[in-house]
Amino acid sequence: MKKILALVLAAAAILAIFAGCSAGKDEKKESKLVVGITDYEPMDFKDENGDWTGFDAELVEAVAEKLGYTDVEFVEINWDKRFFELESGSIDVVWNGMTITDEVKKNCDVSKAYATNSQVVVMSKDALAKYPDAESIKAANLTIAVEKGSAGEDEAKKLTSNIVSLTAQSDAIKDVKGKASDACVIDSTMANSLTADGKSFDDLGYTVALTTEEYGAGFKKGSELTEKVNTALDELKKDGTLQKLSEKYGVNLAD
Repeated sequence: MKKILALVLAAAAILAIFAGCSAGKDEKKESKLVVGITDYEPMDFKDENGDWTGFDAELVEAVAEKLGYTDVEFVEINWDKRFFELESGSIDVVWNGMTITDEVKKNCDVSKAYATNSQVVVMSKDALAKYPDAESIKAANLTIAVEKGSAGEDEAKKLTSNIVSLTAQSDAIKDVKGKASDACVIDSTMANSLTADGKSFDDLGYTVALTTEEYGAGFKKGSELTEKVNTALDELKKDGTLQKLSEKYGVNLAD
């Protein structure tokens, strides 16, 4: 009888150890927020030390802290595959200046809007006077570079049949810099940051804005994170954190 009791107790102890290990793994997994991004200044980009920074990078870290996460991992993704990454569970959220569109809302749950943006046509400053509006750009059927799967790609298709679809918005503006494309359609937040005086693309500029839009973070359909993040965003707006980030990175906040 004692032997049987000892065996039962030993088995219970082993099960408890496994249960504890399993719980530990789950707890560790929940302590990390995995964020899908692209290289997109001023929202997400690497500083001189190779660490991710920017308006969105700092914002998501502030949100994660409020939600109790102990770690934030930034994963550079293919923007055109962002919904697949969410669905597969390889990332927890897309947080990278994502324009809220009907397609986005169809494919993922979206946070409330936290910033505003527009799609703009960036080209050489020398060409701006020649193409002052969308109609003149349409008439010329310019070669326009875009980020594949972006809101900019949708707008560019309304202007020309000559579309160059690339991996990232940063690649699109580089294509114009290198004169491989006549123009690119990218977010005004990026355009304002990269074409400022003294920046690498200060010989480029824009006068044509095609849309007015809002940014939101994307989550897997049915995720409990959406409402939690919305609450955190409200708190960060109330305590002035969002305003400070807006002033630091030149990003316009949503109402």
